[in-house]
Amino acid sequence: MKLTITTPVKANYLDIKENFNEQLFIKLSPPFPPVRLLRFDGCQKGDIVSLELNFIFFRQAWTSVITMDNTDKGTFEFVDEGTQLPFFLSSWRHHHKIKRVSDEESEIIDDIEFTSPAKLLDYLLFPSLWLQFSYRKPIYRKVLGSR
Repeated sequence: MKLTITTPVKANYLDIKENFNEQLFIKLSPPFPPVRLLRFDGCQKGDIVSLELNFIFFRQAWTSVITMDNTDKGTFEFVDEGTQLPFFLSSWRHHHKIKRVSDEESEIIDDIEFTSPAKLLDYLLFPSLWLQFSYRKPIYRKVLGSR
């Protein structure tokens, strides 16, 4: 299953890169399930991000490794892939792409591919994931710039 969410931000893509850090990650976490950040190495290849999701009656670990990062004259991007996932996910690949639109404007693209243990569950998870990543749009604009 694939999900793509694009957020225009009034900021230079390299400024956004500088602020793509642990503090931003914490602010981007949705209210439910509450997230406890266990480890945040950064956004470079080989870095690890590990967190715990609190579903009130149980907790689930989620660990991803950064498998690719790249910065060039118009793009900053990195990919995180799940290595330890909650029970409802079988695979996770999140391509974060910050694309230069102009000197002071960029687009943040969250391109997500995921699978669950059952195809029907993929379709049931889609709206929840869409909401959780749409939740990030105003935070990106507030923290990184506005358009």
